Amino acid sequence: MVDRGASAPSLPDDWPAHPDPILALNRMGTFDWDLDSGQFHMDARAHEIFDLRPDEYDGDPGTLAVRVPPAEGIRLDELVAQAIKDGSENYGAYFRMRLRDGTLRWTHTQGYIRRDGTGRPRRIVGIVRDATDELSDLAARRDEAALDDARREQTNVVQLTTAALAHARTVRDVIDVLKDTHGLTHLGATSLVMGLVEAGRIRLIAEGPEGSFVPGTLVTRLDEPYPMSEVVRTLTPRFIESPEEFAGGYPVLWPHLTDLKITSAAYLPLIVQARPIGAMGLLYSDRRGFTPEDRNILVALGSSIAQSLQRAMFYEQEKDIAQGLQQAMLPRTIPSVPGADVAVRYRAATIGGSLGRDIGGDWYDLIPLPGGRVGAVIGDVQGHDTHAAAVMGQLRIVLKAYAAEGHTPATVMARASVFLHELDTDRFATCLYAEADLSTGVVQVVRAGHIDPLLRGLDGTCRRVPVPGGLPLGLSAEFGSLEYPVGTVELDPGHTLLLCTDGLVEQPGTDLDDGMRALAALIAAGPADVRKLADQLIEVAEERGGDDDVALLLLRRRGPDGHQAGSRLQQHVAPGDPEALSEARHMIRAAVRTWGARDRSDEIELVADELITNALMHTEGAAIVTLRVLTGTEHRLRVEVEDSSSALPRRREAGESGVSGRGLLLVDLLTDAWGVEARGGGKCVWCEFVVAERT
Repeated sequence: MVDRGASAPSLPDDWPAHPDPILALNRMGTFDWDLDSGQFHMDARAHEIFDLRPDEYDGDPGTLAVRVPPAEGIRLDELVAQAIKDGSENYGAYFRMRLRDGTLRWTHTQGYIRRDGTGRPRRIVGIVRDATDELSDLAARRDEAALDDARREQTNVVQLTTAALAHARTVRDVIDVLKDTHGLTHLGATSLVMGLVEAGRIRLIAEGPEGSFVPGTLVTRLDEPYPMSEVVRTLTPRFIESPEEFAGGYPVLWPHLTDLKITSAAYLPLIVQARPIGAMGLLYSDRRGFTPEDRNILVALGSSIAQSLQRAMFYEQEKDIAQGLQQAMLPRTIPSVPGADVAVRYRAATIGGSLGRDIGGDWYDLIPLPGGRVGAVIGDVQGHDTHAAAVMGQLRIVLKAYAAEGHTPATVMARASVFLHELDTDRFATCLYAEADLSTGVVQVVRAGHIDPLLRGLDGTCRRVPVPGGLPLGLSAEFGSLEYPVGTVELDPGHTLLLCTDGLVEQPGTDLDDGMRALAALIAAGPADVRKLADQLIEVAEERGGDDDVALLLLRRRGPDGHQAGSRLQQHVAPGDPEALSEARHMIRAAVRTWGARDRSDEIELVADELITNALMHTEGAAIVTLRVLTGTEHRLRVEVEDSSSALPRRREAGESGVSGRGLLLVDLLTDAWGVEARGGGKCVWCEFVVAERT
């Protein structure tokens, strides 16, 4: 490789041993273009021809743009690229350059392409010379300029069409580009037809102006007497230069085209990797015949269109596979939930690129649980590909299994994290699991790196519900941090809980908090019906677009039937506050009698007092006492006592003279059902009494 400061570049072995005097006598300069580094070195004479001082040129071919007009540069680049592609050893061209004083001067260049043993081009060496004398005749220059304008116009057609096709993702997009005013209509075509080869036949996918469809050509065999069938069979373009030639060559087809006043036509095979994928026809009503330049440009366009069509067909095939996989991994149906209205939605991502994958790892699930409870899941596996969808499907199944086995929400999340860590994948997942008791409205929420849920009230207001969280699934197991704190949400009748993935929240240029506020405002202004609200949210996501998929789950608790439905009272009792304890007892006594449970009032008051006393004696902090009326197959009254301790109550033998240890025995004997639930950092001891429904 020549140093930048050298006076002349290294030339081919068969170049004259001392070329400088010979070239100088012929007023020629030399250049050496290293294709690997991109450096374009010129000798002193070449600098003079380009009207550049050595200190004005840095070896970058792009710097020559100050002398070579853009249209000329495009033409030269295409010439060199075609010579390299064709395997040519050399090329030559005349072009105009703009001198320092602004005048244009004709210049001629010849290049010699050097290739290595594999045929790969490595260097181009050659000459440049002033061609003014050769083209001094004005008429010759005008002819050359006219020819140059025609070539430039053809180049513009290729560039415009190729650039537009680069953005075409589907077969329909390709057809639309060709019919657009910036497509092949620049060539003056009256009608466009296109067909794809399928199972040994040609299926028509595009035809020209309305009314130009030829009956019987929607699907044709390759051996039928039609020009598209012919070019597919022979892999050779067919240029028809007159109506007489068209009528004589294709007597079956021609009678259907007479109304279009066709004077000539060009039919091109669409070939990719030596295999025909289809054919295209351009029909003209204002021209006869095709020049060699016309034929070359049409063949070049046919090649570009074939590549775009194949890319579009690959994209559509991959999209069908991806969507099928995504649908198989998501729940086919969502079970009905007594006491709740549920809506779920999924929107695939739209990712750019020649083969964008409209698939991701977002998912939702609804899991019926014993005791009238239901588990709601929303999650997002890292990535947007089939692997993410496959991991998502496995994770959804095991999480559903863990929940159905009766594990607590924190345990469900921890086990799912261990499963993902042992799955031998580099993906992690964010997830939110909410376990709702629709009879009481208590929702226990566990969050693994996911965004918080939102809660919409009866009045339409919507707020974000902060929930303590742990690490995403997979990462928590990897780092040995499997603790997932449990948050509690009160879901009153008519309230709606919304779980979603970050594709519904995150927008370019905004942070997560702004996105959550915008989403809350959108929910507040939306319809009360969960299905209509879900549709509206997905429509907004569709309009906004984006490269992330969206999963959405809405759970609305219905209002219970009956005039007593939804009754709930609550009292805080602090340690050492006898008045608060007395008020709680009074609240229990009054509520029990008001709600029609007078025949069991003594039992209920005794058990509630026992639970409150235990909470105050054996834990630190206040106790929260809640009374609820539950309706369903049985009319029940539920007492809950919540405290800040995670230690579970346990049975103890009181002994003959013991004064304590009989509390849980008493609760077990007097109640119809009781149990313990985790509530955030503490617990809730609850019990239920079947009571006669008041008439």
